Amino acid sequence: MSLLTNHVFVLNKDKSFLSMVHPARARKLLTQNKAAVFRTYPFVIILLQQIMNPSLKQYFLKIDPGSQWTGFAIQCGEEIVFRMELKHRGDVIKSDLQKRSGFRRGRRSRNLRYRQERFNKKKKSGWLPPSLMHRVFTVETWIKRFCKFCPIILIEIEQVRFDMQKIANPEISGIEYQQGTLFGYEVREYLLEKWDRECAYCGAKNIQLEVEHIKAKSNGGSDRVSNLTLACHDCNQKKGNMNVDDFLSDKHKLAHILANAQTPLKDAAVVNSTRIHIVDVAKKYNPVNTWTGGRTKMNRVNQNLEKGHSIDAACVGESGSKVIFLTEQPLLVIAFGHGSRQSRRTNDKGFPALVTKKCKNTGRDIVQKDEFGNVKIISPKNEYTHITAGDIVRFEIKKVRSVKSNHIQAVDGKVVVEPKWYTCRVKTPTPQGFEVLIKGGRVGISSMKGAKFAYRADGYEYKFR
Repeated sequence: MSLLTNHVFVLNKDKSFLSMVHPARARKLLTQNKAAVFRTYPFVIILLQQIMNPSLKQYFLKIDPGSQWTGFAIQCGEEIVFRMELKHRGDVIKSDLQKRSGFRRGRRSRNLRYRQERFNKKKKSGWLPPSLMHRVFTVETWIKRFCKFCPIILIEIEQVRFDMQKIANPEISGIEYQQGTLFGYEVREYLLEKWDRECAYCGAKNIQLEVEHIKAKSNGGSDRVSNLTLACHDCNQKKGNMNVDDFLSDKHKLAHILANAQTPLKDAAVVNSTRIHIVDVAKKYNPVNTWTGGRTKMNRVNQNLEKGHSIDAACVGESGSKVIFLTEQPLLVIAFGHGSRQSRRTNDKGFPALVTKKCKNTGRDIVQKDEFGNVKIISPKNEYTHITAGDIVRFEIKKVRSVKSNHIQAVDGKVVVEPKWYTCRVKTPTPQGFEVLIKGGRVGISSMKGAKFAYRADGYEYKFR
């Protein structure tokens, strides 16, 4: 059985959107020279002749926002015709900002003029840190792209968790709400996800699990989530009020339980902080319906679907109660960013010593000076080809090569690169060509002759599972 792929976006000659088509239909249009490739990721074709008064299908864009990954699905009727999973880089942004902050603190304290920190900066209402706003901006970018290429009439987003207490009594609040029926449900669901639905002590699965206090309440333990785990009935009875150190003889398992118990609610906080902003930006492009995570889970379980970001997106809302997948592998999009935009970069000591000048025509680096005043000029030939890190290039290797690699199948630290055509992401531009990674080894291409650009870098990497 052939692997089913995403449907293809189609544009009219005037760049207005048309209904999506099957990949075989798109291939036929390209072969007969009735269409041309407009964009590679996601794959979009444009017709060479204008279609007057086209009949358009109705599509729903469905989104399942997450902390690390966000799932997208496009639905037509009951059919899921397109799936995509977007990986965010919020953790990288946070790490870079912390590093920059450390450099600034260091410059103020290492035998230099001391400047007190300023506390008069006020943040606007609704402000989010850059690592969280990145998630909002990337989701907005892809909403904008899908609405540009496809006749989407409605956007459905999973926004909040299922809350029966608020439905039954909208005025409920305070301690009554905190200690109501939802309290126990939410805690148990969280523990099931956190401990992989198995007994933390013996690893038993597919049995009835009980909420267990790691440090017994009779010994001063609390009801905080960080002190709770899941255990089967036998382990729960056997442990009683014993200390977990005395109950477990396996030190590795003990260390795992203690470390996992202190796992913060970071991912939940990220989703909770950005969910309202994502809905607000989506409303700028199409009408929006918001749904709960409880309905998404119910739709997925009732249809016996596996857990997945794009699958959860397809199950969002009432339209997700019955879906038919026409694609088996989602497009994976990984955010890498566009590199540093600092005009004066720091050296390894944190001092702003590296000066970079830009080409007026292309905006790419052409002259670089280090902290010692040494100048490095990038070849004009590289400016002519405009190649940069992140570009996807198709090229041919004509001779067998042996390169150093950390690949698991490497013999004596080397792998053999066979002569054939390759399509790879540019790792590093060079004055004459570029370098790519093949089988974990860095392969240099010394000339741009015969190389073809498959896609220009836009801050994302694209691949399939």
